[in-house]
Amino acid sequence: MAKIELIVGTTLGSAEYVADELAAQLDDQGHETQVHLKAELSDLDPKSLWLIVSSTHGAGDLPDNLQPFFDEIDSKKPDLSRTKYALCAIGDSSYDTFCLGPEKLIEAMENCGAQVYVDKIQIDVQYDPIPEEPAQAWLSGWQDKL
Repeated sequence: MAKIELIVGTTLGSAEYVADELAAQLDDQGHETQVHLKAELSDLDPKSLWLIVSSTHGAGDLPDNLQPFFDEIDSKKPDLSRTKYALCAIGDSSYDTFCLGPEKLIEAMENCGAQVYVDKIQIDVQYDPIPEEPAQAWLSGWQDKL
């Protein structure tokens, strides 16, 4: 079974709830999961799948708890060529910065060689007030290939 590192960026807690639900779904399938609310490169296995679950904060920024991880990647430029990732972005389309926060992290990771594993999902809380539901449906669509 696969090892999945869930990297969470949350301000008000909804992304954390989504990550917990995704971890439970993966655990039920026999995968090994680890949820990181304060991710650090030294705590992550670069050969596992990095599942990023993040909201956008402010004017298209990363949540405060995820900013140090971005800064670490941006400054250290680690070799992430063996790292695959999936992105579950949560936002509100009434803002022109809808889901832009985690895109900054993805760009930094890709600059270090990380590769996308599956197409991202962008959950709009205007239409999906319970973001866990579309996130779980998205995961169900590809978890069999893990």
